[in-house]
Amino acid sequence: MQLPTIRSYFGVDFSGAKLAGRNIWIAGCVPGTKTLRLDTLDRLESLVGTAEREPALRHLVRLVAESNDAVWGMDFPFGLPVELFPPNFRWLQQFEFLAGFAEDAYVCGLECVRRSRASNRVLHVRRTTDTEAKTPFDCYHYRIIYQTFFGMRDVIGPLCRTPGTCILPFQYARLASAERVVLESCPSSTLKKLGLPHQNYKQPTGGPLTRKRIATRHAILSGLAQFVHIPPTYRRTIMRNPGGDALDAVIAAAGANRSFHSVDHSAISRHPRYKREGHLYV
Repeated sequence: MQLPTIRSYFGVDFSGAKLAGRNIWIAGCVPGTKTLRLDTLDRLESLVGTAEREPALRHLVRLVAESNDAVWGMDFPFGLPVELFPPNFRWLQQFEFLAGFAEDAYVCGLECVRRSRASNRVLHVRRTTDTEAKTPFDCYHYRIIYQTFFGMRDVIGPLCRTPGTCILPFQYARLASAERVVLESCPSSTLKKLGLPHQNYKQPTGGPLTRKRIATRHAILSGLAQFVHIPPTYRRTIMRNPGGDALDAVIAAAGANRSFHSVDHSAISRHPRYKREGHLYV
């Protein structure tokens, strides 16, 4: 399958919280001599001037839409499991489903649980790609549903209608001529695939990092060095960010670059479930 020319790779560590811009980080990388080079690393709030979710996500969409020759790896589910919907229910129809819940992502998650219980007699169903990539949670788990809901509705929804934008794996017909490609990433799954530590590097309580988290981050950064060069200034930013969001953005960018050029795109485009519920590029 013919791939478009790519000159930059972005990783987005996403949040669906009310102050989403405070926790969303964007890492921008460019190809170097042997590896990628981390060129930018920003908290979305600092780019927008506010942390409020609606303007922050609107600005994120604009950043993607204005980029060229770029691949974007975004850390949130792009689709829901096929078991939640009638047979032959198309991916684009999932956005109509989400629109029925106004701003209430939690109620949307409860409806997903109700449907999975009715169809599979279990509370939660994983997408095929979640099982394959060993994601920490299913895509409507209470810890993930806000990311899924607002990421799909407010980011992927507008972008899938933007000329020149290709959302994988749903829009492979656009890939060869795409000006920008957006794919689903998962930093935790990427770390697992690379054989790097995937736990004990986040410190959501804030404050100075514990010794264990400092050691884990150094181990991750050492392993990432073969894929992306991180200048000292950005290393300090990563080590000073307690929640690990800045590091996750870099991992998402590195994973997007690695997977975009190594996966079998033809096979993914033909997969009966991926084109309806999504595929993780890790």
